[in-house]
Amino acid sequence: MTNVASSLVPILVLGLPLGLYTLFLSLSTIPYFQRNFLYAHKIHTLWWGNINEPEQWGFAKNQVTPFYLTTADNQTLYAWHILPLPLYVQHEDKLSSQPSGFCHDITATENFRLLRDDPTAKLIISFHGNAAQLTQGRRPPHYHTLTSLHSPYHLLTLDYRGFGLSSGTPTERGLILDAAAALRWAVDTAGVPPSRIVLVGHSLGTAVAAAASELLTLHEGWDFAGVVLVAGFSSLPEMLSGYAIAGWLPVLRPLTWWPWLSNKLMARVVDTWDSAGRWRDVVRAVKERRGRLRLSLVHAKDDWDIPSHESDKLFRAAVEGLVGGGMGEEQFEAEKRKRMVIKGKNSFTATWKEGDIVVKQELFPHGGHNGVLTHTPVLMAVMRSFGLDDQSAP
Repeated sequence: MTNVASSLVPILVLGLPLGLYTLFLSLSTIPYFQRNFLYAHKIHTLWWGNINEPEQWGFAKNQVTPFYLTTADNQTLYAWHILPLPLYVQHEDKLSSQPSGFCHDITATENFRLLRDDPTAKLIISFHGNAAQLTQGRRPPHYHTLTSLHSPYHLLTLDYRGFGLSSGTPTERGLILDAAAALRWAVDTAGVPPSRIVLVGHSLGTAVAAAASELLTLHEGWDFAGVVLVAGFSSLPEMLSGYAIAGWLPVLRPLTWWPWLSNKLMARVVDTWDSAGRWRDVVRAVKERRGRLRLSLVHAKDDWDIPSHESDKLFRAAVEGLVGGGMGEEQFEAEKRKRMVIKGKNSFTATWKEGDIVVKQELFPHGGHNGVLTHTPVLMAVMRSFGLDDQSAP
């Protein structure tokens, strides 16, 4: 009896993880579970604090205005408008004397007036990654980096549908509508033209920024001051095929042993988020109409969640939109090296420019997947987008 029990132990040790992995793969083929795994929007930290009290995250009283945006399909999105600290200090008495907390009519606030009535106001719109809400993890320090010290930049950030206090359920089409709602609010309600808006996307947010650019830059001719993608990926199936949680726990990588099964599962991905294809099309369209584009790709070499070679793929796709797709791999890499500045071990910038289109990739050695949000390459990419390295920029 003891021998039988002992022989069952290895079977259970191997069988239980295999069974759980098989169950995970099976559930992943069902759109409901697949989207819950992808967006992780039900995993949050809302119980840790009232997000209508931004002072908990180190902001000055009423520096942040929490409010709702409404989408084209009538979802309500929770958002923050954050004033740049130098501007806040100039109007501190008036701003701090306003009612605090959630604002039902942001257009009646002094904060909104300072954005709308300034003909030189510059606005960053931040699209965060998956999971939780806009106050999770490194997100508030990221906002501080972009709006503190000598920053002149206003910032708008939002929770997608199904995230935080926003209504609805996340889908690719839905998040594109969410991004469009934020951008149309900025342009139509706050009166900030696209030429004074920079989109900053992180992780999943890079795909949202790409889709927003496709919608408004490609189809409606909006030229933003710039788009900054931090820890981006080429497409969801492409990224998932080699994805490992924290860099060591593989998700679908074991399926590379059975390509037919891997292809079958990739074909069941319902939200593909093809950012590479979108940037190829956007860059081509902007070039054809002789528009302006500043696209910056920032990635940390030690990113264990989305490997930095995903930004290589985005850079290649954007350049193909600029010069065509006839370049072989070796020729492309040789041309890229000509445009590369090596800054040290695991650190470089590569800049490809034609006309008024600039595509820049920066590999930074440190920061991981989330910490890089507060590192200098991100703020520098925003500053370049707003023309601090180009006097002819808006």
